[in-house]
Amino acid sequence: MITSSFRARPLLIATLLLACGLAHGEELRLPQVEVVGATPLAGFGLARDQIPSNVQTLDAGQLRRAGDAGLAATLETRLPSVTLNEIQGNPYQADLNYRGFTASPLLGTAQGLSVYLDGVRINEGFGDVVNWDLIPRAAIAGITLVPGSNPLYGLNTLGGALALRTKDGRSDPGGELETSLGSFRRRTVSLQQGGSKDALSWFGAIEGMQEDGWRDHSPSEVGQFFGKLGWQGMATDVSLSLAHANTDLIGNGLLPESMLAARRRAIFTHPDQTANRMTQLALSANHWATDNDQLSANAYLRRTRSRTLNGDANDDFEDGPFDGVSSEDSGVLNRTATDQNAYGLALQWTRIAGPHQFALGASHDRSHARFRQTAQEGMLTTDRGIEIGDDAELENALHGYTRTTSVYLSDSLSAGETLQLTASARFNHTRVINRDQLGSDLNGNFTYDKLNPALGLSWQATPAFTVYGGLSQGNRAPTPIELGCADPANPCTLPNALAADPYLKQVVARTLELGVRGKLGRAVRWNANLFRTTNQDDILFVGTSTSAGYFTNFGKTRRQGLELGLGGSAGTLEWRIDYSYLHATFQSSACLLAADNSSAGASADCGADEILVDRGDRLPGLPRHSLKLGADWQASPALRLGADLVAYSNRSVRGNENGKHQSGGDFAGSGWLGGYALLKLDAQYALSRKLSLFGRIDNVFDKRYATAGALAQSPFDASGGFLIDSDDWRGEQFVAPGAPRAAWIGLRLTWES
Repeated sequence: MITSSFRARPLLIATLLLACGLAHGEELRLPQVEVVGATPLAGFGLARDQIPSNVQTLDAGQLRRAGDAGLAATLETRLPSVTLNEIQGNPYQADLNYRGFTASPLLGTAQGLSVYLDGVRINEGFGDVVNWDLIPRAAIAGITLVPGSNPLYGLNTLGGALALRTKDGRSDPGGELETSLGSFRRRTVSLQQGGSKDALSWFGAIEGMQEDGWRDHSPSEVGQFFGKLGWQGMATDVSLSLAHANTDLIGNGLLPESMLAARRRAIFTHPDQTANRMTQLALSANHWATDNDQLSANAYLRRTRSRTLNGDANDDFEDGPFDGVSSEDSGVLNRTATDQNAYGLALQWTRIAGPHQFALGASHDRSHARFRQTAQEGMLTTDRGIEIGDDAELENALHGYTRTTSVYLSDSLSAGETLQLTASARFNHTRVINRDQLGSDLNGNFTYDKLNPALGLSWQATPAFTVYGGLSQGNRAPTPIELGCADPANPCTLPNALAADPYLKQVVARTLELGVRGKLGRAVRWNANLFRTTNQDDILFVGTSTSAGYFTNFGKTRRQGLELGLGGSAGTLEWRIDYSYLHATFQSSACLLAADNSSAGASADCGADEILVDRGDRLPGLPRHSLKLGADWQASPALRLGADLVAYSNRSVRGNENGKHQSGGDFAGSGWLGGYALLKLDAQYALSRKLSLFGRIDNVFDKRYATAGALAQSPFDASGGFLIDSDDWRGEQFVAPGAPRAAWIGLRLTWES
């Protein structure tokens, strides 16, 4: 009886307090604890204050309010230390950089971030690329950005990991229909519906986009579908999801500054088309064996089909039979076909034992890529398209296989009420096999093993002040495309022409992170964070022309910096300020081919067309300073207004890695891109309880800016006319021009389940 009475007393006290609060019209405030997943698979998770890193999260409401066409653009606007290189000029094909590491859809880009969808790694095996256009954006319920070389997230987690979680009918009931139209003739429509009955739940989302693009010859189409069926029992839940996407994207890439000055909508050559199709089936299950034991598992099958068609200037025209005579054979159509099948299985056991929270897991992933590339010579037309001349020739045919088996273990120890110690380790065993279908030059069989540890500490000194720090290590193995293009004597034509198969070392990254975070009163939160990540044997793509190059290991590179964040609310206003400083540098010396850099050949240690990159030189394409401001104001019960500002300092272009390029004579361009600031405004007005009108304006002040660039040789004059004598060709700075001011308006209808 004494025990029963004692157990009932807290409930009685809480009931009385609640009744008193309601009687006086006051809100009873309970502490809000945000739980963040510690592994890709579902587990118990950890309170955010217990995680020894600057973890960032976004929910479905924040994603919807952003309203961007591409998911990468939303991440840039809403998350600190995230920047974009829009090399392709298409919102669905951006390079996303976080702390100087990249997740990109483009082969040839050094990939340093892992991306997961409901615990399934979606970096494709052939080049570790991330196809942003294939992610079902309307179905995303939340995103977690995990910093550092966290080994629990497996291969490619050099600078961080993105974990995406999809909606389900139980947590996202009801429906929504949204449509919009506006600049570039962009039209979008999305429909989603979720619900549940007894143990069953269901959710479905479909989304489509069409646009003409703001540059010449730039139409694109995107179609995405996601469906999930779930069953939830007393101790077990199971879900089966199907994701399908079909896209046809035009990304017209870099443009010489002389042509850009003459006509901003101009393109270099065309077509530049990428058609992707993906179908993924995933099965997930969670079982609570006891109150302290959870078993999680997933299995997936994914098929991805990619086709590219690229009209390019012909690298073989120079010094050829028509050089100085005519434009015959001045262009080439490069076609690629890549079919990838991937499947995998992951298991995890999470257990709470006193102050310990253990996670033990294993995973096995396989992919098989079948790749073909053809080239068809022709002649450049007056609008820089390709008039076909010769028959297509098969240049490469390769089958690439990757197999990765991993085991991992983590322990989060609560040493008292305020101290959390986290230790983890993961062992990765990766095998990469290339099989040449035309000969034997590309044949190869490589094995990579690595044990990656991590250790972190979080101390909540007061309820409003937390100190944390951690050390972590991650790795990534070379991919089939990198191993198939690693011979300096035989550079490859990107995206995929292959030449030889020398050995490349795996990349190993080590991260140190220290920080503090806390709250000022109830309404303001803040954080300050220092980080340093050093890569050993980084894999870089060394360009030999505008469209050719090779992969090679490069000593050491380093990304280090500072993150400061402040945000909160005041009445109906929510606001945030994020500042990031990034010092991304080479930490080894090497000679890199950069024939269009004015300082090429200046070093006695390098060849005539090479530059000496020394320790401390900046990595290209990354701004040192970034500032992000955001505000959302509920001006009235029906009207919400929002504003977002992103501002960046200057960045260097590829080919100016030594920072010594100067404009003049046979060379044009500064080797740098200027800093810029972009303002975006959005609004939503409730016409009724279920119907809303919304709108958005991007680049409000119509700023002219560029996010990426390269030094290369242009065979065209400023008006875009082809110069038939290669002696008249000139080294120029090519840039990826940013989109002009644009506006969209739409309607959103919602209904209950």
